[in-house]
Amino acid sequence: MKLVNLLKQTPQLKRDSKKRANKKNHDIISKAKEFGRLYFDGSRDYGYGGYIYDGRWIPVAKEIINHFNLSSGNKILDVGCAKAFLVSDLINICPGLNVYGLDISEYALNLSPNNTKDKLIRGSCEELPFRDNEFDAVISINTIHNCTREGVIKSLKEITRVSKGKAFVQVDAYHNEEQKKEFLDWVLTAKFHGYPNDWFKVFEESNYVGDYFWTLV
Repeated sequence: MKLVNLLKQTPQLKRDSKKRANKKNHDIISKAKEFGRLYFDGSRDYGYGGYIYDGRWIPVAKEIINHFNLSSGNKILDVGCAKAFLVSDLINICPGLNVYGLDISEYALNLSPNNTKDKLIRGSCEELPFRDNEFDAVISINTIHNCTREGVIKSLKEITRVSKGKAFVQVDAYHNEEQKKEFLDWVLTAKFHGYPNDWFKVFEESNYVGDYFWTLV
């Protein structure tokens, strides 16, 4: 298990945590947690503020392929794939790679690229509908923290179960009180978050041995 930044080439966006904190209320949080149109394509108050394809996942796809040494005939799963932009880029960059995506959002899956349509499944990260050891690699970026602590443990166990030993998760975290406050001002959907040591305890309880990285506000 090691700290690996597979998203190091993505744009680093500046988030206005104070502005969101001033607007955030129970209704906005509830709507965001539906992971529907408002979350993906509504105003920034509800989530992404418009989740469109802009090519940012291309370098991430290349990092993933290199990190896991993937090639034609291998099989990879993206847990929490949203509109499947990363799934699409993985397919395009590595012909013959069998790429699958899973997400809880019917809205997002319905807006996925055409080359992913037969590769996507609607479902929960807590109960993956796949066989043991089915995938050469499993990734989950900014997804499992949307579960409770118990749900995170279930998700990590499921990721381990369906993989052949190679996995990567990126999750919400913070390193000090200032970062924690900024995170709490910003967060809409995460149910579990914490300091790295909090996550290491969860990894240990889950017997998770894959790679990981932190999302900081």
